[in-house]
Amino acid sequence: MTASGAVGVDFDVVIPSAGRASLRTLLAALARDREALGSIIVVDDRGAGLEAADRPEGLAISVVPGLGRGPASARNLGWRASNATWVAFLDDDVVPEPGWARRLAEDLEAAGPRCAGSQGRIVVPLAQDRRPTDWERNVAGLERARWATADLAYRRAVLEAVGGFDERFPRAYREDSELGLRVVAAGWGFEPGLRRVLHPVGVASPSVSLRKQ
Repeated sequence: MTASGAVGVDFDVVIPSAGRASLRTLLAALARDREALGSIIVVDDRGAGLEAADRPEGLAISVVPGLGRGPASARNLGWRASNATWVAFLDDDVVPEPGWARRLAEDLEAAGPRCAGSQGRIVVPLAQDRRPTDWERNVAGLERARWATADLAYRRAVLEAVGGFDERFPRAYREDSELGLRVVAAGWGFEPGLRRVLHPVGVASPSVSLRKQ
């Protein structure tokens, strides 16, 4: 079942996940908007399934087994399992604000005919009493990133036309930008939405700054 609210637009939500604990927080946040949601497709890239404790009551969740080949492959499996007009991608470490699903429907209803994707606003909360670390600055860059699939809804027909994500990208780095470039080259555009998700910084190893250079 896809979501189809009063605005008359249908969408599914696709979440690629490698089993991070943050998935439970994300699903709990979506459960607040369960009346505005249809199907949520979780692509389980760890191969362990979804425990009952991770499934909020009343939320329609389908679990698609992943292939362990990274988020590009997982997202492709997710959108191909959907029959909705729009596919809204969320990363498993974001927290949608209350009313996110309703605002998503409004964003999609307002999209122009040549709009391939609606970009949600990504907010990275940082400490206000000190300077951010290198890792915190890196994550905060998502607030300005183009085509960031932390919260990005695509027309399914556009994904079909361009072949989806390039699965030669084995990890979460630039695979969403590469797809965005191909979509723009094919003559489509993107529009900013009004919905918002929070993207916590998360914990990083001491060597993360060196790895990002």
